[in-house]
Amino acid sequence: MPKDSTDRNLDRILHSAVGKATGGLSPTALSTAWLDWALHVVGSPERQIQLAFSAWAKGAEAWTTFLTGKAPETDDPRFQSLAWNVPPYSQLRHWFSLQERWWQEATAPIVGVDPAHQRIVSFAARQIIDTMSPANFALTNPDVLDKTLAEHGQNFTQGWQHWIEDFNQLISQSPKLHPDYRVGETIAITPGDVIYQNQLIELIRYRPTTKKVHAEPILIVPAWIMKYYILDLSPRNSLVAYLRDQGFEVYIISWKNPDKGDADLSLEDYLNLGMFAAINHIVPQNDGALHAVGYCLGGTLLAAGAAAMARDHDTRLHSLSLLAAQVDFSEPGELSLFINENQVAFLEDIMATQGYLRADQMAGAFRMLRSTDLIWSRIVRHYLLGERTPMNDLMAWNADATRMPARMHSEYLRQMFLENQLAKGRFKVGGKTVALTDLRVPIFCLATETDHVSPWRSVFRLQMLTDTDVTFCLTAGGHNSGVLSEPGHRNRHYRLRKKTEGDPHTAAEAWMDQAPIEDGSWWPAWVKWLADHSGSKQFTPAKKRWTKGPAPGRYVLG
Repeated sequence: MPKDSTDRNLDRILHSAVGKATGGLSPTALSTAWLDWALHVVGSPERQIQLAFSAWAKGAEAWTTFLTGKAPETDDPRFQSLAWNVPPYSQLRHWFSLQERWWQEATAPIVGVDPAHQRIVSFAARQIIDTMSPANFALTNPDVLDKTLAEHGQNFTQGWQHWIEDFNQLISQSPKLHPDYRVGETIAITPGDVIYQNQLIELIRYRPTTKKVHAEPILIVPAWIMKYYILDLSPRNSLVAYLRDQGFEVYIISWKNPDKGDADLSLEDYLNLGMFAAINHIVPQNDGALHAVGYCLGGTLLAAGAAAMARDHDTRLHSLSLLAAQVDFSEPGELSLFINENQVAFLEDIMATQGYLRADQMAGAFRMLRSTDLIWSRIVRHYLLGERTPMNDLMAWNADATRMPARMHSEYLRQMFLENQLAKGRFKVGGKTVALTDLRVPIFCLATETDHVSPWRSVFRLQMLTDTDVTFCLTAGGHNSGVLSEPGHRNRHYRLRKKTEGDPHTAAEAWMDQAPIEDGSWWPAWVKWLADHSGSKQFTPAKKRWTKGPAPGRYVLG
């Protein structure tokens, strides 16, 4: 008699071991996609003829380049130094460019191939080709050769030391902390107090510095996959301090970094012990109101919780602000390449043996989305040129990673990414479904132009799923850098338009064409929006609360 299908300990042990080598990525998902693509190419004589002709034409172009010594200019950031315009390096970069273009043609959509498989193959081919860039090798990179001659090979000695340091850090699985960026000492230093604590969160309060204080406080719900202090990095770019200095009493949730003992924490636990617990502490039932802000997955959680509150006629939320947060995962961008049934099952097996998912087991997919910037350029700089990328506060925060409880992460991937339950009105809170159409409070929705985690067109879909006023703001920058866009930050701009309830829907591209570009930071525009949706200011300081200690608290150090 076969064993019960749930008895898969051997499978989980194997998948956990494989996951350590692949960065948490499933080799089966990739193999299935390649097989689908390869079989359809084999069965398409027309595609084979096209590719053969393209290979011949590009070979002729490469030969012409070799004979003339002249190669077309390029805007590829890997080849921007003047040395790449001189033979033979100009020819090498051009030959590499021809290979890239051929593989783009080879992995273009073909009739019969599953579109998801086609995107995976195209993405994987791009990763493989990137490894072959002449910029990645000492003998074919003129910048590396010039530095080797100038330093008599000392760059390789320094690069070897950097590799040893990084390898030891990888083996130890400990965060790479920098002495100049210490939590509570040089970063996350805005004065505040921990006023509440449970087994999942610490709630931190920041008192306003102004005489006049807005009647409604602000609660910030950050993503549970990050330490909260990305919003309180340094005094110059702290969103928390900025809001405090504009007359708002600010509260922020600091999530506990879970361990194996937290494996059974659920997504609903993150609502009940996280967002709802914080709201209940700040504004007891029917006693006041607040502005709720959600960042990244914290915004997804906030939207679901706010919909549950609206369903239950709880009116304590005065407004919602969702920063780089998705509520509809039907178009999640390239990250969807790593979130399918096979990949989720693979991750579940890894988490079953650990009780959680380590940050480095999530990081493989994020690094591959920007492999040129996050992998190869760093290899060249650190190990071939012997240089270190100068540390900054954002990089220090990024190295201070968190873990994911097994049950919660599995529920999130399945219910949000795979099944898109929140957008479809199937997500349950407290045993009953919630609908975003129940929301009646005004919403400020921020997206960033080059976001690889929450693509702005996906974030934009919030307007199709709600029946309330939505002010949509699109700002320059990426998922983190676009949010941390303090006044005075160079090369920043944003677009902002309000959609009133009942207005016809505008497609994303049309919206972008119609919304005027405003120079500078989006922060002042958001604060004005918050002020416009606030009650009259109160002139007495907010009540003092009993505290459990100063910010940044203890959970952020875990």
